[in-house]
Amino acid sequence: MTKPTDPRLSDTSVFPDPVYKETVLRPLFDGAKTHHVQSFRAIDRAHLVMLAETGILPRATAGRIARALDAIDAEIDPTALRYDGTVEDYFFLIEAELKKRLPTDDAGRLHTGRSRNDIDHTLFKLVLKPRLDHMAGLLRALITATLDLAEREKATLIVAYTHGQPAQPTTFGHYLSAAIEVMLRDHERLVQARALLDLSPMGAAAITTSGFPLDRARVAHLLGFAAPLQNSYGCIAAIDYLTATYSAVELVFLHLGRLIQDLQVWTAFEVGQLYVPNAFVQISSIMPQKRNPVPIEHLRHLASQTMARARMVRDIVHNTPFTDMNDAEGETNEAGYQAFATGERVLSLLAALLPALQVDGRRVAENIRRSCITITELADTLVRSEGLSFRTAHEIAADVARAVVAADGDLPRDGYAPFRKAFREHASREPQLNEPAFAEAVSPEHFVAVRERFGGPGPQALAAAFAGYRGVLVAAGLAATATAAREASARHELDAAFADLIGAA
Repeated sequence: MTKPTDPRLSDTSVFPDPVYKETVLRPLFDGAKTHHVQSFRAIDRAHLVMLAETGILPRATAGRIARALDAIDAEIDPTALRYDGTVEDYFFLIEAELKKRLPTDDAGRLHTGRSRNDIDHTLFKLVLKPRLDHMAGLLRALITATLDLAEREKATLIVAYTHGQPAQPTTFGHYLSAAIEVMLRDHERLVQARALLDLSPMGAAAITTSGFPLDRARVAHLLGFAAPLQNSYGCIAAIDYLTATYSAVELVFLHLGRLIQDLQVWTAFEVGQLYVPNAFVQISSIMPQKRNPVPIEHLRHLASQTMARARMVRDIVHNTPFTDMNDAEGETNEAGYQAFATGERVLSLLAALLPALQVDGRRVAENIRRSCITITELADTLVRSEGLSFRTAHEIAADVARAVVAADGDLPRDGYAPFRKAFREHASREPQLNEPAFAEAVSPEHFVAVRERFGGPGPQALAAAFAGYRGVLVAAGLAATATAAREASARHELDAAFADLIGAA
């Protein structure tokens, strides 16, 4: 029997395998140099400042390292780098460059008390924060544009649909008000996800922090985080910051997709209650009569792409172990960045398109006439003015609607005779409601005006809603400005502390 051999003794291979280099290491390196260079620099500088301030490194040593980092930044253009396999990744590239510029005893000291684990998750948070901020800002701009449009069209009648069928009249402002409330809730979800991004993993090291007296709060502050994330295991294992971010992004575009779908239907020739101006219309190459509101189609598929890309990130990390894993790191994050790219296109285009839309009042009036959608208010009026039960009033109204629709009539003009007949049949008496009062009760303007309940389309209810939305938007804008100012101040503080270290070399 052949004696077993230890494969370690006969292994003559050299890292990296050429196929591994091309399929994994090169794409990761290219992603790092494209997206993460500035964050790498900030992490190195903040960690170094902390090492010097805590006395973990002598100030003179930290100064020499600072000068070397500054030289690397000045001498190396990341965009010109081509991965050759000499080092494993961008992190080790910087370590190799430090070794070229520092005495042997100094070269490895920057990595004291840290790991690629806490570096990576800090890195991803630093890159996600501005992306989420930009998306939230674009969403606020869209909400503002929608709110401006809603106020402009607060009294403009439209047909509201349920189950794809004409249901009741309301105003375009009231419809948009509903969309605004969803967008505000989606914005709040972005803000909540942003709060998770604002907790620093630095100082967790590989898993359990370090025996060195690290000042995690100082590093968090210098990097612009609100605070350090507490549990060190969670710093490298709990990627709920990632799933929360992409869940919030996914919901923004899932919900906008429903609004976009309405725009597609409402601008169709057969419905036609929304008019799209020529600036947003493409023509047919063969059919001269065609007006194609193609931007709405682009909005729809770009929203779907964004939603799918955000969901993909969550799907990738499903059923991964609760530990530091590549599944939630470089290439997954890079794929997720595409969700921000397409999502920002949707938000910008929709904010431009919505204010340009106009309600076609003629088509709305005709659709209201043909569908008898004010008949609900007739039933309500009969309960109030005739003392009927709602069920009896509903049966009378249903008979009237059937008669008017069958005759292709107009409810205010042609509905009174069928109403008197139905009323006598169901109530066994003559109605007190005369013809002018009937015509007013079934007019779309009256339908809207009497619905002054909280959340309704009545003028006062809608004005109160608009004021509330404005208040929420103002508060959100002020909070975003305050966060940006805090983080800008932290950048200036880090720059000053790092420059001071260079002077100490």
